[in-house]
Amino acid sequence: MNEIIAYFSTIPSLHRSLILVGGITIFWLIENAFPLFSFSYKKWQHAGINFFMTFTTIAINFALAFLLLATSDWTIANDFGVLQWLPAMPLWLYALIGLLLLDFIGAYLVHLIEHKVKFLWRFHLIHHTDTWIDTTTGNRHHPGESVIRFTFTILGIFIVGSPMWIVFLYQTISVISTQFTHANIALPEKFDSFLSYFIVSPNMHKVHHHYKLPYTDSNYGNIFSVWDRLFGTFIYLKKEDIVYGIDTHMNPVEHNKLNNLLKIPFQEGRSAKKS
Repeated sequence: MNEIIAYFSTIPSLHRSLILVGGITIFWLIENAFPLFSFSYKKWQHAGINFFMTFTTIAINFALAFLLLATSDWTIANDFGVLQWLPAMPLWLYALIGLLLLDFIGAYLVHLIEHKVKFLWRFHLIHHTDTWIDTTTGNRHHPGESVIRFTFTILGIFIVGSPMWIVFLYQTISVISTQFTHANIALPEKFDSFLSYFIVSPNMHKVHHHYKLPYTDSNYGNIFSVWDRLFGTFIYLKKEDIVYGIDTHMNPVEHNKLNNLLKIPFQEGRSAKKS
């Protein structure tokens, strides 16, 4: 455990980049070999759009990273936050509690709020417009949403009182989990179901990408599935019944053109509606 703490306390930016690129590459190869769905699409053109949004997310996170460090340092220096108020415990339990709480605030809660607040939904909608869900979809976020999610991550660090090594560990697991749950892969049904009792599994998350309510407003989790099960937002749907996309933007001109995707939050009408 001490080795993990030491590594994630000073993890180089290069290593974090390699984890991101390596994860996408590995899941890309797996989904080509064992696809869940056979898509008729230009994979590289589709990936190009999603990679652009991945790079904007990286740029925003890099530019604002000093805020994460400042928030974490302040909580430690002032003995503030949930982790700082807990009694002494094994490091693995301390880390698990930190990861659970950061996942709740920085992933589940912000995701839920984005679906319930119309202004925030306009930005998150871009993620749901993808009708070809694969591992590149995981980071298909409008730059505006990247700022929104970053804000909630800072809020999570502040409330949790998280040291930076847990923050970096959380972000690393979060990236891998996102790539895994969006990958167009076919896991054995029973194994996927078993996983979904502990972590968000591919089939569990893909229900969230079904094009109609109530499925769109379900399965918000990123790493841990406990939050959906605890708060009653877990829904099951057979994978063969899933239709990707969002019913307000099923035209490829709307969901497969970068210029339009960037403009969607500022378009009146359908961008604020779900049916």
